[in-house]
This record gives sequence, C-alpha cells and structure tokens, in this order.
Amino acid sequence: MYYIGYDIGSSSVKTAIVEAETGKKIIVLNEPQNEMEIVSLHSDWAEQDPDMWWEYICTATKRAIREANIEASKIQGIGISYQMHGLVISDKDGNALRNSIIWCDSRAVEIGNKAFAEIGEQKCMEHLLNSPGNFTASKLKWVKENEPEIYNKIHKYMLPGDYIALKLTGEVTTTKNGLSEGMLWDYKENKTADWLLDYYGIDKSLTPNIVENFTNQGVVTEKASKESGLPVGIPIVYRAGDQPNNALALNVLNPGEVAATGGTSGVFYAVSEMSSGKSTRVNNFVHVNYELEKPRVGKLLNINGAGIQYRWLRNNMGNESYEAMNEKASNVEIGSEGVIVIPFGNGAERMFNNKNIGTHFLNLNLNIHNSAHLFRASLEGIAFSFVYGMECLKADNATINVIRAGNDNLFRSEIFSNTVATLIGHEIEIYNTTGAVGAARAVGLKDGDYSKFGANISSNDHVMTFLPLTNKEPYEKAYKKWKQELELILTTK
Repeated sequence: MYYIGYDIGSSSVKTAIVEAETGKKIIVLNEPQNEMEIVSLHSDWAEQDPDMWWEYICTATKRAIREANIEASKIQGIGISYQMHGLVISDKDGNALRNSIIWCDSRAVEIGNKAFAEIGEQKCMEHLLNSPGNFTASKLKWVKENEPEIYNKIHKYMLPGDYIALKLTGEVTTTKNGLSEGMLWDYKENKTADWLLDYYGIDKSLTPNIVENFTNQGVVTEKASKESGLPVGIPIVYRAGDQPNNALALNVLNPGEVAATGGTSGVFYAVSEMSSGKSTRVNNFVHVNYELEKPRVGKLLNINGAGIQYRWLRNNMGNESYEAMNEKASNVEIGSEGVIVIPFGNGAERMFNNKNIGTHFLNLNLNIHNSAHLFRASLEGIAFSFVYGMECLKADNATINVIRAGNDNLFRSEIFSNTVATLIGHEIEIYNTTGAVGAARAVGLKDGDYSKFGANISSNDHVMTFLPLTNKEPYEKAYKKWKQELELILTTK
C-alpha cells in the first residue's frame, strides 16, 4: 500500500509516492519540467492561476503512477504541502474568481502596516504573534478595496493548499495552520481572529470550516478521480504550508530544532514554545504538532531574494547548469575579489520591515571580473543573507541547537553551505528528503507517533553534515564588507 504527497510550490508541483508501512520513497517527480509562470502585471505583484496547480497535480499524479508501475487502487491517502500566505478566492460553485495573489506579492504591505498601527502593536503581537503585514488577510482586504465586483462574488477565501483540497474533495475547508499563515488565527482566544476581519470589513462567513491537521479532511470525488487518476474515496489526511511541512520532513518538531530551505526564497524555521511575538521581522505560525496543552510555533525568518537570484543569473548568462556555475565559482577566492551581490530583487523583505531594496551588483571591474566572479558573489550574497537572517532570529530569542536542510537547491553548493555553517557557527545536517516526501509520509502520522516518525528520518535520510570551517577569518571579512554595503543601501530606502 502507498501514500501520495504533493508540494505545491511557485516554481513547480512536486509529487511523491511512498510505501505506507515503511515510508520508503517509490518515486519523486515534478511538473512542469521547467518552471511555472508567475504573472507580474505591476512592479511587486506576483500571481498564479490556481487551476494551473491543479492541472500539474493531475499530470504529475498520472505520470508518477505510470512511472512507478504501481496500481493506483493501492494508494490509501493524500498529504498536501503548499506555498504559504497566498490568497485564493472562489464562488459558490468552487471556481476561482481570479489568479491567486501568492506569497511574494507585495501589494498589501501598506494595508497591513496601517492595520498594525491602528489596531495597536500590543494586541497584534499578543493575539496574532505578528503584524497583519503582507499576508493573506491583507491581500483579501486589497481585493475588497480594488476589485469590489470580484469581492462581491466571493463565497470563501482559501490558502493555496485549501484550493487543491477543494478540487480533490469538493469541500471548502482550512486548518489552524493555514489561518495562522494568513494572520487569521488568534492564539490567545484559540479561534479565528474575527476582530481583524471586522477591522478590514470582511464578512466572517467567508472563512471556511476548520479541520484538524491529521485527520480525514474529505475524500476524492468521482470527478477528481477522473481528472487526477487517484482512487475514488481515499482521504486527504494531512495539510500544511511548505515551511512547517519542510520542518516535519526534516524531523524538526521540538524547541531548538531549525529547518533551513534554500529554494526560490530562503527560510530559517525554528520551532519554539509559544510566546508573544517580539519582532515584526520574524513571524510565528502554528506548527504541525501544535496542541493547546503543548503549543509549538514555528519562528520563520523569510528571505524572498534567495535562489531566484542564482536562477536569474543562470537564465541570463548562457543558461548553464547549476553544477557548471558552481564549478566555475569554486575557482574564485572567498570574497569574490571584491564583487558583492545584494540579492533582494524579489519584492519587499520582511526582515527589512517590508522594505524593497532590490538586487545590487557592486564593485565590478570590467577588466578583471568575469561570470565566475558573479556566480561566486551571488552564492556568497545569498549565504550572507541567511547569516543576517540568523542574527535576526537569535535577536528574537530563538534557541538554536541543530539545523537541518534538504539535499536540494542551494544546499547542494559547497560554497553556499560552507559559508553559512562557518559564519553562524552551527553544523548543518543534510537530509535526502523533500516536501512532497514529507507530505506523503505524514499521511501515516494519524497515530501521532512523532518519535518513531523522526527516528525513521534520522536513520534513513541523513546524507552528510557541513561543519563550520576552522579558518573563518576570510568568511568574516567578506561578510563584514557585504553587511556594510547592505546597511548603506538600507539607510537610503
């Protein structure tokens, strides 16, 4: 018997099938083969068609079943991971009314800032553990203000994973996890933050019914079965945003454990005991193992401009493979002979209090520098942004005991991983797992045995560990120069 997991990212939909009894990976693949389109009609906007996600889920599911050579009838359950903070709105028939406003869209920054000022910092931080910020609730308010004809047709608002669950089951539901990602969960009252909806003038009836994270959340309909190839009647058992799910996949479940992600965006996600939020640069969300009696929250430090910077270089400098780029970069000394890349060209950055500072290439000498210097400086610049983010996380009283990351994207680069490990002074454990695999394995967590779940990950998936290098002086010197340039830019914004 098998479980299937999905990870709906902004670049692709990842699909994994695992053995139900052992969690062994049978197949992992993604659709499309290149990358999904992000629509940007205006500066700092980012949208995707939610039906595109469904289309790729159907294609990936059929392909995974075919290539794994298994019987679809033996798939027993579904887990869903998804890009956080997005907004999907649907009519009463479950049709999306507009493109999803996704995580890296910055249009609602001022709406959230105004709410934070008028409602009051104390109430927001005590009840939401965050500022309303540029999250789902504020994006919904933007629709109300700017697209009233669409807003008036809304039956329910959703997070991206909720929409995929709707396509599979025909039922509109959400989770505490999802509501917390949208700044719509009141931790103090343990219910939806209806007072924020009231402030925004949003009808409370637009909130979907809430289902528990590890439970039967609805079953696959005949229509969804025909489109996806999944068996009729199998349940969705698990649903979580990509960063809490990534943490689960890496066995990051207890205070002091940190999950790191180096994809399009970069993330440190540190599990902590619940306390009032202290910094708007670090956000707090319901973790997958959150319980009222033993609350666990994920302190998330997000960096919008991470892997997208390296991808931009690849796409615009001959479309070399990342492996070839990494090899060229390895021939350049630490510090890239003075070249500095400030990699924040992907919208407003929360760790800079929602300032949009853009990407900067500094100190280029056209007589001595070449593409290899740009590749190295880009990897270093992204790594330095992680180090800067770790400083923010520690300033928000996060405890750091162990850091774990998946064996993909930026962490495949020794330059990147060595730079981060050396400067933050912590080992980084690398595991051969993905969000889709984690979502699939989570289907078997109905009994809540996290210790057994984590032991399987530790014993089966560990690949290697990056240790802090003893000769850290050149790294510290390069980081100091990078940070000086960054802070100079921040003073002008």
